[in-house]
Amino acid sequence: MAKNIVKPSILPGFMELLPADQILFNKMMDTIRHNYEKCGFIPLDTPTIEKSEILLAKGGGETEKQIYRFTKGDTDLSLRFDLTVPLARYVSQHFSDLTFPFRRYHMSKVYRGERNQKGRFREFYQCDIDIIGNGKLNVINDAEIPSVIYSTFKELGFEDFTIHINNRKVLNGFFASLNVDNKAEILRTIDKLDKIGLNAVIEELKSLGLDEERVNKIIGFIQIKGSNDEMLKSLEELNIENDEFKEGLKELSEVVYYIRCFKVPESNFIIDLTIARGLDYYTGTVYETILNNYPKIGSVCSGGRYDNLAEYYTEQKLPGVGISIGLTRLFYQLREANIIGENASSTLSQALIIPMGDECIEHSIKVASDLRENEIVCEIYFEDGKVGKKFGYADKLNIPYVILIGSDEINQNKVTLKNMSTGEQRTITLEEAMEVINNN
Repeated sequence: MAKNIVKPSILPGFMELLPADQILFNKMMDTIRHNYEKCGFIPLDTPTIEKSEILLAKGGGETEKQIYRFTKGDTDLSLRFDLTVPLARYVSQHFSDLTFPFRRYHMSKVYRGERNQKGRFREFYQCDIDIIGNGKLNVINDAEIPSVIYSTFKELGFEDFTIHINNRKVLNGFFASLNVDNKAEILRTIDKLDKIGLNAVIEELKSLGLDEERVNKIIGFIQIKGSNDEMLKSLEELNIENDEFKEGLKELSEVVYYIRCFKVPESNFIIDLTIARGLDYYTGTVYETILNNYPKIGSVCSGGRYDNLAEYYTEQKLPGVGISIGLTRLFYQLREANIIGENASSTLSQALIIPMGDECIEHSIKVASDLRENEIVCEIYFEDGKVGKKFGYADKLNIPYVILIGSDEINQNKVTLKNMSTGEQRTITLEEAMEVINNN
């Protein structure tokens, strides 16, 4: 009886990569991790599955619609939909065991039941950093975050990118000076400017019940442009007599000053009054990072300051500031636009060792061990076949060097090293071969 063959496939909204892309993805992740760690952030990992009451403590809405929720026995469980809510639970639960400010990074998968569409994923990696204070957190921390963004994207190979910064207190204070009540809706509308355009934003603001005078003042406000110093001067000259606005402007000035102290070039950060961040919990500084040559990708790294991280889990006041890189989405968009991935290798191996007969296998294994002890990534081809097939294996994987080991090489205590890109082949000592490979 013929066995039932199940067609291999994966669910929509989940990303699975071929080796060359997976290697590239891992290198990006390693680069992000390296930059987080060199700035003193410590690793944290929380369970993928949390109690539903933890993830939904803030309330339902869109979160409840997108969450993957199920029961096991009598327990109501959910897959985490971001890394911030688990952080809030973690800090509250382990408060007495942590040292504050608590600087953590977390790079892991999260899950959202998004509507299936190209470039949107239901399972994806987020790469977060956050600094959590106990009771208070100096605004200078808000200035350090852009320096981490800057070093990370520079090391990822990008030069022309801009970190857009704003302060929610500036926005809230400005709206309060206009005597408007629905600040949250206005902020959400402003946050859509890049997506829907100015005219659509104007119409949406009017639909919120704002008269033409107020709409014009809001549009004039978010269209203030200039250098960072010119922006601060323009905001100062508005002479808005609102305490929250004044506090936000003071914070924004400090953040700009200290970003410069962290040696982030002026060309890589700018005050942008249209940056509101749609999430309600941001209370101060907010960030969005744009690759200037690829604006359609949208923000590649965003976040901000929040004062009430863990209000649903503890009475402790735990203000924080942080950012998140949606790595899966970023990788997908960069790959689709052919910005990365050209000539990507399908292997990590620097050398392929080919024993020229069964009697050479033992010596080949010893050579491989020596190479690996010297941090040279290599593999041995053990399968039968013609030499051409073995060279073809190295060629398909773009392995740069092949090491041939036959009886002559064993007797001379040497190896034959072939450069796969030039075709050059020579018999040399293993130490000389290592030097050539390392200098490649």
